[in-house]
Amino acid sequence: MTTPVYLDYAATTPVDPRVAETMAGYLTLDGIFANPASRSHMLGWQAEQAVESARRQVADLIGADPREIVWTSGATEADNLALTGFLRANRHRGRHLVTSVIEHKAVVDTAEALEAEGFEVTWLTPGQDGRVTPEQLREALREDTVLVSLMAVNNELGVIHDLAALAEVAHTGGAAFHVDAAQAVGRIDLDVERSGIDLMSLSGHKAYGPKGVGALYVRRHPDIRVEALIHGGGHERGMRSGTLPTHQIVGMGEAFALAGAEGEADQARITALRDRLLAGLADLDGIHRNTLVEAAVPNILNLAFEGVEGESLLMALRDIALSTGSACNSASVEPSYVLKGIGLPRPLALASLRFSFGRFTTEADIDRALSALRHALTGLRRRAI
Repeated sequence: MTTPVYLDYAATTPVDPRVAETMAGYLTLDGIFANPASRSHMLGWQAEQAVESARRQVADLIGADPREIVWTSGATEADNLALTGFLRANRHRGRHLVTSVIEHKAVVDTAEALEAEGFEVTWLTPGQDGRVTPEQLREALREDTVLVSLMAVNNELGVIHDLAALAEVAHTGGAAFHVDAAQAVGRIDLDVERSGIDLMSLSGHKAYGPKGVGALYVRRHPDIRVEALIHGGGHERGMRSGTLPTHQIVGMGEAFALAGAEGEADQARITALRDRLLAGLADLDGIHRNTLVEAAVPNILNLAFEGVEGESLLMALRDIALSTGSACNSASVEPSYVLKGIGLPRPLALASLRFSFGRFTTEADIDRALSALRHALTGLRRRAI
């Protein structure tokens, strides 16, 4: 059986073997397996030391203090904690949130739940490139706005927001600034101080670390308070209770350290792979770039193929692992809400595929994908005539 070509790195990345090797030392009796909250013996101290070392690795990558990193089960929980925890803790100051219609579902669904709770949300519609401008944000701010939440890199389009400019507008209006950076680690330079970010959600499994672990950066400032959503033990300085999964945390720390050391080289190589794919499709008609390549990370490329349905094309590409949109929305037969949100016509939205490349993608993978794609497109378009 032929191994499929994996081009769905935006959905999840494989764990880097170096990360897996590190994690293995924190699982079994002959390793550091103890509860890091067990401070009455050496094994617990060793586990705690490993957790704190990983906390520093994550903090170092984003220019933060390790004390500003709160472990979570992933970026989804971090988004929930950032939005719900912050708005509840600051409801006395205001009840207004600003976000966009094409944020990750972890933000969109949380914002809708907050609306049901009595908070008010302004939903910004980005331009056709998928970006919210500082001017749009400025117009949306109100006296009672307490939080702005906009993602660093869109998970379907790959487009990058100008975080520093948006943060400046938010702060001028008296609001805190939250960023979902799940897709950004190792792909763009992240510096919370330089960009003025107050809260940032991070994921392990989007950066060659394990699933089931993430973090929320919470700026150490009197105005940045977060109310806990999970209770029971007061872990993580009272913001997130629960026994810490040492092996997963160590894995995320190692993955972030590798992202800092190798991210730039990874992106240079991935840019060449993306360009190879685009060049291989250049002579075909009816292909539209939904991704504004010059303003996006190179590992995400969203393309629309005229004359075919994305689902049919996906089925024809049995040996190529791709996505028709966000993995969290893959059960829906509706067009991607992100593509609808940037105004893409329904037929093109339904004819779109997301290609996402990564550290282990090769030129041979791209060539196999091109061959399969050209063959499938020709066949489907011929049948549609």
